[in-house]
Amino acid sequence: MNEFPQDPPVQASSPAAPLVAARAAPQLSDGEWHRLHPLTPLFRGGLFLVVIAGLVIANLRDRLVFVFLPWIDDDIDVNVDVEEFRTGDPIDFIIANNLYLVAGLVLLGILLVLIGLFYLSWRFHTFRITGEDVEVRSGVLFRTHRRAPLDRVQGVNLTRPMFARLVGMAKLEVVGAGLDSNVKLEYLSTANAEAVRADILRLASGRGLAEAQAAGAAAPGRSRRSAAASVVSAGINGLISGAEEPVTEPESVVHIPVGRLIASRLLSTSTLWLIAIIVAIVFGSIAGTPWVLFTLIPALIGFGAYWVRTITRSLRYSIAPTVSGVRITFGLFTTITEILPPGRVHAVEISQSILWRPAGWWEITVNRLSGRGLADGANDQFTTVLPVGTRADVERVLRLLMPGLPESEWPLVFEHGILGPRPEDPYTNTPRRARLLRPLSWKRNGFLLLPDALMMRRGAIWRKLAIFPLARLQSIGIEQGPLDRALKVASIRAHTITGRVYGRLAILDRDAALGVFEDAEAAAITAASSDHSHRWADGGPEAIEAESPAIEALADAPEQRL
Repeated sequence: MNEFPQDPPVQASSPAAPLVAARAAPQLSDGEWHRLHPLTPLFRGGLFLVVIAGLVIANLRDRLVFVFLPWIDDDIDVNVDVEEFRTGDPIDFIIANNLYLVAGLVLLGILLVLIGLFYLSWRFHTFRITGEDVEVRSGVLFRTHRRAPLDRVQGVNLTRPMFARLVGMAKLEVVGAGLDSNVKLEYLSTANAEAVRADILRLASGRGLAEAQAAGAAAPGRSRRSAAASVVSAGINGLISGAEEPVTEPESVVHIPVGRLIASRLLSTSTLWLIAIIVAIVFGSIAGTPWVLFTLIPALIGFGAYWVRTITRSLRYSIAPTVSGVRITFGLFTTITEILPPGRVHAVEISQSILWRPAGWWEITVNRLSGRGLADGANDQFTTVLPVGTRADVERVLRLLMPGLPESEWPLVFEHGILGPRPEDPYTNTPRRARLLRPLSWKRNGFLLLPDALMMRRGAIWRKLAIFPLARLQSIGIEQGPLDRALKVASIRAHTITGRVYGRLAILDRDAALGVFEDAEAAAITAASSDHSHRWADGGPEAIEAESPAIEALADAPEQRL
């Protein structure tokens, strides 16, 4: 096993020397086993011990002052009877028997044991990246071996927590296709994490690392001792030097002003709930229970914390196209950068609250495999790809998420879908005979089947348009209850992975529902048979060369895409 990554020497005379130096990362995708950053144990378990030590010191501050600075407080009773230890605490016993040295040695021994455990956990935690899998082995007594096939990678997330960013570290998460199937590499240096993520996406696309591996093999490797010294010194220098260097990111096609972001969170459903709670509290206090007013402050604190959390999560938001997929970055304190490879979005929904309608703001959410359980609170933050945006922002993001949609079909998405209905509406809507079941939205409640997507439009107060790519549609169902049979209507349901995008559309004409049931089945089979998005670069180098200039043009001139 290659215990320490080796850096190829950089020749000063070589024109590629700046590029190799900028990578500053050993070749970690060479198929050999590597270890994580030397400071990993500190951030995985050491910070918890620091918190515990802080709590102990805070609770024993008076005793510590007595031990080390007894002249500060003359009121402290220095006469501690040994017999009082039987009903007292160990600190009294140590002070009474002058066992400071013994207690210090015990604490030192505990600290050495913990450092040894941290070292063992770091030494036995290794990973490797081959042409087919990302593998991680961990555990000392109970060994765990996790493997993520590259052709089933749904995304690669790079998370930089606030404290880890101070020392230039990040954790990498390879998103798998099943529940609890993610493979985590925590922690790596930020430069190494960026390089490893690029290599994983390159391998997952169907391209190889032959050129990079050949370059690494051609350069003579350093000795293991010098490589170890390099890794350790890099960790120590990162701890001393502080914050990480800026991470190079492509220019975002959407820029959200802070004022718009704050206003959008205040003009939300949570604000309506807060107003309703305040009215209920005031009414309850007037009705004869004044003590209910005391619950107003906790309610305000709770909603305030919720607003602050949602706002800080959306700050530093950016979204941009790359060769490997759509790159999304968000988060003020803990920054998360996610790359969605092509074909990993199973459903897209554009929604608008009635409170946002005067300002013309919209939100975009997606259904995608996250490798997390539904109860995981972090799962929700990966579903919103546009927190709030104008019509121009929505069009830019939709073109990134659905690059294969023909230009002729875009009016069906926005003009007729999001803003519709318009004259000569192409959508099949709720029939007039069933309008009492959808009194406000029966004219908007409808669907449209395209050769590559199924669109569902609903809502008059909360406008929504859901788009389901047929290549990733699992199945389609049709439902009908007793009332539906009496009115000759039915419901259709697009089955996709579980997420925030709802796939059921009710109160449709029965014959129209049967028609889309049969047509969508045939169209989904055709679309899935021609879909190769799980290995999106299998077309060879020519396909990549042809694709890259187009993607770079979108990133450089996003306004030209509208």
